[in-house]
Order: sequence, then C-alpha cells, then structure tokens
Amino acid sequence: MFNKILGHFSKDLGIDLGTSNTRVYSKDGGIVIDEPSVVAVNTRTDQILSVGKDAKDMMGKTPPHILISHPLTKGVISDFEVTEKMLKYFIDRVHEESFTFIPRPTIVIGVPLETTEVERKAIEDAALSAGARKVHLVENSMLAALGARLPLSESVGMMVVDIGGGTTEIAVMSLAGVVTWKSLEIAGEEMNKNIIQYAREQFNLVLGERIAERIKMRIGSAIELEEPMEMEMRGRDLLTGLPKEIMITDTQVREALARSVRIIVENVKATLEMTPPELVADIYERGVVLTGGGALLRGIDTLISRQASVPVRVAEDPLTCVVRGAGMLLENENLLKDISLPSASEGSII
Repeated sequence: MFNKILGHFSKDLGIDLGTSNTRVYSKDGGIVIDEPSVVAVNTRTDQILSVGKDAKDMMGKTPPHILISHPLTKGVISDFEVTEKMLKYFIDRVHEESFTFIPRPTIVIGVPLETTEVERKAIEDAALSAGARKVHLVENSMLAALGARLPLSESVGMMVVDIGGGTTEIAVMSLAGVVTWKSLEIAGEEMNKNIIQYAREQFNLVLGERIAERIKMRIGSAIELEEPMEMEMRGRDLLTGLPKEIMITDTQVREALARSVRIIVENVKATLEMTPPELVADIYERGVVLTGGGALLRGIDTLISRQASVPVRVAEDPLTCVVRGAGMLLENENLLKDISLPSASEGSII
C-alpha cells in the first residue's frame, strides 16, 4: 500500500540500459538523461565518486585507487552492485525537483534479444533495488521499432538493425513479436578497438579509447566518400615511448573498420535468408530500418542496401529510438502487457 502511494508521486520511466550509454525517458519531460554507462569508484572507501559524463572524462587519467567501471558488458550486467548504484543515481536525479522523498516509479527497461533468465533477473533485481516499484523488461529490438514509429502490432514484416555500443541486433518482426533474429558482439565498441589495433599495427601508435571513438565519429565510413577527410591522431609511440601525432585519412579508417562492417552486412543477409517469404516481400517494400549509434557511420545504410538488395534507411534520431520506444510503452499499457517478457523475479514489489 505504501509503495502504491509513493508510486502516485513518482515519475514512471523508460530506460535504455546500454553498454556505452544509459538514457532515461520520463513521462513528463521526455528524454531527461543521456549519459555514458560509466561509474568512477574509490576502491579505498568503496564510494561512488561520479557517474556518467564526469566519470567518462576521468578515463585514462585516474590514480590507482580510483577504478573506472563499465558495469554493463554486451548489454548485460557485469557488475550488479555498481549497476544498482548507477540506476539509483539516475532515478534520484529525475526526481530531484519533485516532492517525492522516496521515488517508487514503474520502469520499462530494454534488454538484448540474447539474454538468459539469470541475466534478465539481474537487470530486474538491480532496478527494484535501485527504487523501482515495478519493472517491465522488453526486448531492445521491439523498443527500437516503436521508437522508429514502425507499426509493431500490424501483420506486416519489418526489419530493424540496432547497432549499439556492445551488440548489434538484427530482428524481423510482425504482429508484436520477433520472428527471426541474430545478435552479434560486433558493434560500436568493437569498431573503436579496430581503430586502436590498426594504429598499433600500421603506425606503432598506442591510442586511447576516447581518441579512437572520436576518429570513428568524425571521419569513419562504410563506403568511399565523395570528399576525402582526414584528422590528427595523437597517442604514444611504441618505439620511443614519447607522444606522437600523425594524420589519418578516411580511407585508412575505413580499412580498419572493414571487417566489423562486413560481419554486420553478412548477418543482415543471413537473417533475410532465414525469414519467411511473405515477410521478406514486406521488408523489400518497406525497407530495413537502422537504429543505434552505429547507424550514424557514414554510408552504412547504402552499403547494406547494395549488398542485401533491399531499401535501407536510418531512423530519425537513431541514438534515442530504444528509449523513446520505452517511453511510448509507458503510455500504452495494453501493448506493454503484450510484449513484456515474463518476470524473472519472484515476489517483485508491486
């Protein structure tokens, strides 16, 4: 009863609990939080020092007793305690300006397609421990389709390729269900590693993750660009141990990313090959929709379209499709009941 009363004063939330970024949607304010899924922990005192952007800014610059933790790996929890504290921090931040002294929101959280019951239970328990009154888990691909404004409940085939930070999920959906799908551990973070490895092998240069990510975002591409691009790449010379700067071109970055991009394209084709013919016909007519941060890689839509022989488009604001889909479910209880995964926790707080 007490939880129900507190629930009336709490803001129900949709959460995209991503490997790279966590986004939170509030019924009242839209997307209210968009922060890196990074936490800085003082190992001497076991205290959380900072969460999100502030913690990410500390990466590679901390003394030994400060640990920079990425509590999610490939979309699932790798550090339960830190994830719980991160979620509690975000829930409390959303309720800062309200009069709720103990927030008890209902939460919709996206989970990867390839999660076990144990992994789902960990996400559910972390949200309940962080203060949620009730937790609904929904597959990320469903949320991405909703956020991209696809007609999820209709009897038409639609294909969503969600290229996130830790995983790429390729799903064919119809009638509010996933028909065929593939999940890959090749996504944004793997592409950053490709650039780091390329710099080491070709230029004897040790790069930081943030610099590799910046290079990918600024001049990365999947196909040849009309106008060549280049930017400076700074790191430590492997031979001398001293700082070094060289210029890297879009052609070189494309070469570094080629293997990861090829695997994504091949798996899109393989998923289409497994899909029933009626749904393939719908996809050919309606096209494939790209969501997630990886959809912003220049020319990836064109490359997939060429290789798979289907129209491909990037969703509007692909980074926020999953969290906007979670927010839309907060307003549609019937659809939420239809597509929520069964609760993995017994005796969840109602």
